[in-house]
Amino acid sequence: MVTLNIKVLGFMLIMLTVCALTNGDENESSSRPPTLVKIVKGKKMCVKDWECNKLSRFCCNLTISDFFETYQFENLFAKRNSPVAHAVGFWDYRSFIIASSLYQPLGFGTTGGKKMQMKEVASFLGHVGSKTSCGYGVATSGPLAWGLCYNKEMSPSQDYCDDYFKLTYPCSPGVQYYGRGALPIYWNYNYGKIGEALNVDLLNHPEYIEQNATLAFQAAIWQWMNPVKKGQPSAHDAFVGNWKPTKNDTLSKRVPGFGTTMNILYGDNVCNQGDVDSMNNIISHYLYFLDLMGIGREEAGPHELLTCAEQKPFNPSSVPAAAS
Repeated sequence: MVTLNIKVLGFMLIMLTVCALTNGDENESSSRPPTLVKIVKGKKMCVKDWECNKLSRFCCNLTISDFFETYQFENLFAKRNSPVAHAVGFWDYRSFIIASSLYQPLGFGTTGGKKMQMKEVASFLGHVGSKTSCGYGVATSGPLAWGLCYNKEMSPSQDYCDDYFKLTYPCSPGVQYYGRGALPIYWNYNYGKIGEALNVDLLNHPEYIEQNATLAFQAAIWQWMNPVKKGQPSAHDAFVGNWKPTKNDTLSKRVPGFGTTMNILYGDNVCNQGDVDSMNNIISHYLYFLDLMGIGREEAGPHELLTCAEQKPFNPSSVPAAAS
């Protein structure tokens, strides 16, 4: 199972390398194979080269590499390979694009027009930058330039093994389920659930996340694209506007937008605590990335869409929530 996944990733890596070598800056669009278009039940569906290679309405839109290039990734994570960083040489643009290709046919970075597509990528990577940063107030280039400094928790305080899930996701002897990845994964049940989704044995081998950047990005995007529980929105759906709040959501001050993505991903670790630093740091990364990508922070929307300061959590921390 793991071997198959590695072969697939290897093949995709080769394909991307070939594209990078054969596509010049001026002739990139003309050297790509033409988009395959089909009409299915009256709806336009497309397949677009290796990056969006499943028949999907989303593949009729721009792909992520059409609007987000290597130099932009380097600008967003400018200090990740500094000597004082803790994951030097691990994270790169290629790994992100390959990982995203699994989810672009599902709408990741391919929903809506170009502006919405760019905003979603900035939103997702803003979370990533905040959660993997080793920046601080007087750090060189500022505290927001140090995302992807880590790929794992440096000093775990515990093993993160929850025996409540011993029948479904039993802890492997001697294995620690501390934070790893672009959106750090904690606890055996989260490694088990994400591993099942990616067809990789993360329950017995959580270390795979800190050994393979593409897999680490895949796991993070999976968390972005999937709800914590059935009946709840994913961060993707909350951000791009697919989610329609219920009356209870409205009473709980949960509205579509960036703020609710924090509620979904972190619950009351960040939200419903007022104007706290942990929340503001994530928002600051998102706004900074919007600026660097040429969108501008003014496109982020009003403050009530950015914050979750008064949002009641979908999943209170007293109740275990897989993939949280």
